[in-house]
Amino acid sequence: MHTIKNEKDYKAALKRIDCLMDNAAPGTQEEDELDVLTYLVDKYEEEYFPVDMPDPVTAIKFRMEQSGIDRKDLEKYLGGKAKVSEVLSHKRQLSLSMIRRLHDGLKIPAEVLIKKVALF
Repeated sequence: MHTIKNEKDYKAALKRIDCLMDNAAPGTQEEDELDVLTYLVDKYEEEYFPVDMPDPVTAIKFRMEQSGIDRKDLEKYLGGKAKVSEVLSHKRQLSLSMIRRLHDGLKIPAEVLIKKVALF
């Protein structure tokens, strides 16, 4: 076992992880190997396949879907039907007070909500 330095190492590690997932018993060397390989793959993916934070509107829509809320429910966070429509259609940026209410009420991370988006 060694660090993952390139695509070839990465693919080999994924293949080995797949094998270990099926065969590693708790408390064995194989389980320890699985833990280490999983960690190494995670670090490689963080460096070479970074996941960008979603834009605020995508995050709001995702939370709406997760929580089963609709546009009307957003009015208490965004300030009215027109503002909800403007925000969700990328025609209005979120204000600081909107960000605070969305963060506090819907638990959307503030760092996602403060991300600038291009207005249409």
